[in-house]
Amino acid sequence: MRGKSRPLNWFGAGVLLAILNVVIINVYVANRPIGASGAYPDLAGWLTGLSASAYLKLLGKSHWELYFLLGALIGGFLAAVFSGDFKVKLIPDLWRRVKGKGRGKRILWAFVGGFYLIFGARLAGGCTSGHILSGGMQLAVSSLLFAGVAIAAFLAMGHFFYRK
Repeated sequence: MRGKSRPLNWFGAGVLLAILNVVIINVYVANRPIGASGAYPDLAGWLTGLSASAYLKLLGKSHWELYFLLGALIGGFLAAVFSGDFKVKLIPDLWRRVKGKGRGKRILWAFVGGFYLIFGARLAGGCTSGHILSGGMQLAVSSLLFAGVAIAAFLAMGHFFYRK
């Protein structure tokens, strides 16, 4: 089955994303931009019983973002399975070639990277999906600037981290 899947039409995907953005921003639906990072403090507050904290009250309820993330996880899994690309791998091929086969090192760097990613998202007041997708569709200058900086940082870090 591998190699027989057709890539999603970029134009159709863009139209569907625009429709999702209009629906999510609607005052009668979520009244918030597309985003995911708000789900993490909401989930942490629920798990620890600290959902009454001033920070979480400032954020407001974002239970729909938990469903958004769950849908992304399930959708990504199903897309990988049906396209024939699904594999369980702890060590990706690029990591193995450049950094070696050490599982502990891979797990440590995955945790460190994830921590900095979510810390940066909360520090910036939202995640890349919120800033780039929602803000970019609204042509917000701050979001377009953020997108440029995020892409530059991604390229620079990838070059630095994976150079041999």
